[in-house]
Amino acid sequence: MARVHPLDKVRNIGIIAHIDAGKTTVTERILFYTGKKHKIGEVHEGKAEMDWMEQERERGITITSAATTCFWPIADWAGGGTANINIIDTPGHVDFTVEVERSLRVLDGGVIVFDGVAGVEPQSETVWRQADKYHVQRLAFVNKMDRMGADFYFDLKTIHERLTKRAHPMQLPIGAAETFQGIINLFEREAWFYLDEDGKLFEKREIPEDLKDKVEEYRAKLVEAIVETDENLTDKYLAGEELTIAELQLALRQAVIHNKIVPILCGSALKNKGVQ
Repeated sequence: MARVHPLDKVRNIGIIAHIDAGKTTVTERILFYTGKKHKIGEVHEGKAEMDWMEQERERGITITSAATTCFWPIADWAGGGTANINIIDTPGHVDFTVEVERSLRVLDGGVIVFDGVAGVEPQSETVWRQADKYHVQRLAFVNKMDRMGADFYFDLKTIHERLTKRAHPMQLPIGAAETFQGIINLFEREAWFYLDEDGKLFEKREIPEDLKDKVEEYRAKLVEAIVETDENLTDKYLAGEELTIAELQLALRQAVIHNKIVPILCGSALKNKGVQ
């Protein structure tokens, strides 16, 4: 019997982090925006789908890894079609480290969630080393950018100092804490502003004047890092030729697959900002 979903379109993706970084909240948003569920379940209300044990709902923490499946269209430049994504929400507490390692053995990729206030925490380092051990491709998501004390650049600094120099932002936040308004896509040089508290309404606007230099600085670093992983792009770059966004996207995809670059995204999962 033929498979409904070809194996080359199936991805096992783990959500991994230190406790209370917001893993399960991120997972709930993924399920909502992929259409897997039509109402968001909140961890603090004991209604998160991935926290199915009574103890998990009572304490607001993940104790065992939980899996579910969702679907998402694959971009044309990445081959097109529909991806069958198995999402695995893992525990963040140090006592359940073995549960995380068990999940990492079967992952194709991981989303490492960081607290936008605390940066890299002890369990962040543990799960990062575990991901290294099993050669898991990954991207980083700096969460809780709406919280008092949130500082994206502090998180970036701690990632570089304690985990890897290969991590590069693909997005920059617009503001932080009570002034967090949206995100900037470095590839496209586009600013997306959220118009309400729940992140349901957003629009594209000009990049704020005070962030334009920073955007160019981090975009240049990202492009240079990508170019270094691809000989053809290196030749074009050194010849002064303009690199298209499609070329950069394809090269970045290959760099992430081979663990040469870790992209960094940002937002607030609880407020639905930056998770779309």
